[in-house]
Amino acid sequence: MKMNIIKYIKSPRIIMRSLGNHGLLNWLPDKPYLKLIYWSATGKKLDINNPKTFNEKLQWLKLYDRKPEYSIYVDKYEVRSYIERTIGKEYLIPLIGLYNKVDEIKWDKLPQRFVIKCTHGSGTNIICTDKDKLDLEEAKKKLRKWMKKNWYWSGREWPYKNVKPRIICEEFISENDDPPMDYKVLCFNGKAKLIEVHINRFGNHKQDFYTIDWNKTNISQKKSISSIVLDKPLVLDKMIELSEMLARDKYHVRIDWYVIFNKLYFGEITFYDGSGLCPFDSEDDDLLLGNMLVL
Repeated sequence: MKMNIIKYIKSPRIIMRSLGNHGLLNWLPDKPYLKLIYWSATGKKLDINNPKTFNEKLQWLKLYDRKPEYSIYVDKYEVRSYIERTIGKEYLIPLIGLYNKVDEIKWDKLPQRFVIKCTHGSGTNIICTDKDKLDLEEAKKKLRKWMKKNWYWSGREWPYKNVKPRIICEEFISENDDPPMDYKVLCFNGKAKLIEVHINRFGNHKQDFYTIDWNKTNISQKKSISSIVLDKPLVLDKMIELSEMLARDKYHVRIDWYVIFNKLYFGEITFYDGSGLCPFDSEDDDLLLGNMLVL
């Protein structure tokens, strides 16, 4: 405990990040808040007037690229209609239920395996691979906590500000009992440029970056690059094609996918990868991605 206290005293950056995450800086307007929270996350001054790196440009987009439809795209329920209209409902994970509050969920009616998530935030997933082993009270506790949170405040990601808090339940899709890998296609000015691949996200998490012709790069964040080279997905070309359809007329989006038995399933649309607060291990990589994004 003593060492933890000393750590916090010696690191005002950690203190600022914690204050922001707990809503204690909500009184700050967006621009000064982003300058403060960017410094707390990266240790660097944010140049919002002449952004050069990828993470800087994401902060610029938070402030100056605000279209009402973005709130629909980040809503995990409302986006389903957009996906159905744009690329087809066959890419949607089958929906089990939609709920306005935790008490509406009929847990005994749910299948043995499912995924429950909040529609208005990030990282609010309860993955159930065996309902008999689910800690139901803990699941309800998490959902109630998440339903009270507005994800806009911690990173000032504007699209989340007015999303209605709800809960959806989807089928658990996998080739085994483990959550599938995430393929995250980074699109810049409507064109796919890179693919983040997240391996074993809920265990020994690794994150790799591949080019769109499936060459593994040395780009890394938090030194999480893996030691393997994955096989090229058979549906890679379709993944890129559909991602660019969804990225049309947008400065930058990340389109997430799952591949199950060579079938593509849409995950989500994200406008600010890592909220623009996840430093690269090399400054050159941050500049490389920044050069891909023309504002």
